[in-house]
Amino acid sequence: MEKIVIKGGVPLAGEVQVSGAKNSALPLLFATLLAKGESEISNVPVLRDINTAVKLLRELGAEVEAEGGCYRIDSDKIKSIEASYDLVKTMRASVLVLGPLLARFGQARVSLPGGCAIGARPINLHLKGLEALGAKIVLEHGYVEATTDRLRGAKICFDFPTVGGTENLLMAAALAEGETVLENAAREPEIVQLAEALNSMGAKIAGAGTAVIHIQGVESLNPLKCRVIPDRIEAGTFMIAAAITAGNVLIHHAVSEDQEALISKLIEAGATIHPEGDGLRVIGPKQVTPVDIRTSVFPGFPTDMQAQFMALMTRAEGTSQISETVFENRFMHVCELQRMGADIRIDGHSAIIRGVRQMTGAPVMATDLRASASLILAGLAAENTTEISRIYHLDRGYEKIEQKLSALGAKIWREQE
Repeated sequence: MEKIVIKGGVPLAGEVQVSGAKNSALPLLFATLLAKGESEISNVPVLRDINTAVKLLRELGAEVEAEGGCYRIDSDKIKSIEASYDLVKTMRASVLVLGPLLARFGQARVSLPGGCAIGARPINLHLKGLEALGAKIVLEHGYVEATTDRLRGAKICFDFPTVGGTENLLMAAALAEGETVLENAAREPEIVQLAEALNSMGAKIAGAGTAVIHIQGVESLNPLKCRVIPDRIEAGTFMIAAAITAGNVLIHHAVSEDQEALISKLIEAGATIHPEGDGLRVIGPKQVTPVDIRTSVFPGFPTDMQAQFMALMTRAEGTSQISETVFENRFMHVCELQRMGADIRIDGHSAIIRGVRQMTGAPVMATDLRASASLILAGLAAENTTEISRIYHLDRGYEKIEQKLSALGAKIWREQE
């Protein structure tokens, strides 16, 4: 097992490149199942979740070649319609093979998903939507078994704007007969990229990025060729890294339109942020101002940035409140931050943070992907040495983060426990 070691107290300075978005690359990889022939996806980050997706595609029978962040996927020879428990349990995004397999082959058998332990994230909205398109769904022995003669368009209103559900239904409806309308759809940039990618394959999708998406089904799709958008969560993590260390960092490929909620709160906390070249420059404040946030679906404050922002608020002069409305169990990083001297109290779905003068390094344990990032951020600003164990969570979503931070002057490295 490996751990991350940090000697904190160094203001970050320099330039950093944001990698491709994991949350966009994964549905794009699975969208290649919709068409025969060889697809090509570039700017794919090197991550554990990407490796899991590739293993799953190969298990289904696809041929996958990777070189320098460019993936070529040939789905001509799909021989299986089953996504096994061994793979799906490690990454819940694997459930996104359900829609493509069902639409193209008329059947799919997919294990119920796993992933980070941040609370219940049921796929019932995915299944209700597929049933509305005419699929027969059976839950048996921990698997979703879905069959159809052919999917047919329908009007589907999500109870909640689910990202995964919107993605699964977008891909399934692309090959359905007739028109499908998705109401209360997710609006994230990753949804927009998936819709644009499907359209480049020959799909007819309008309205992505709004709450109502119209899909006119087509008979078949062509192979995909696209470039993954920058990772807005990684970009946001580097923005907070600059802020928490009173640093000065130029973040290449940070897209301000995708970060409006975070940028607004960072400015409120005292940071200076302005566009520069192809990205954003972030200058951290000498003294952090306390800020209240409430997580929400896009374009609200992202739940995937909540833990990182909490690390910043431990440095604020005063009291702040963070309310988590998306996942019910996403405060597991609090106990680890408390080990470093943070003054945080949990009150239901909210965390009350009283800023402290100085955090101190300590041995801590990562509990999920974004919690890992929050502990790194806290360690960058803390006195003495912080050691973070169970960093396999980190490798699911951040590409070479310790190398990127080291290039900005951070004293951070990876070593065996």
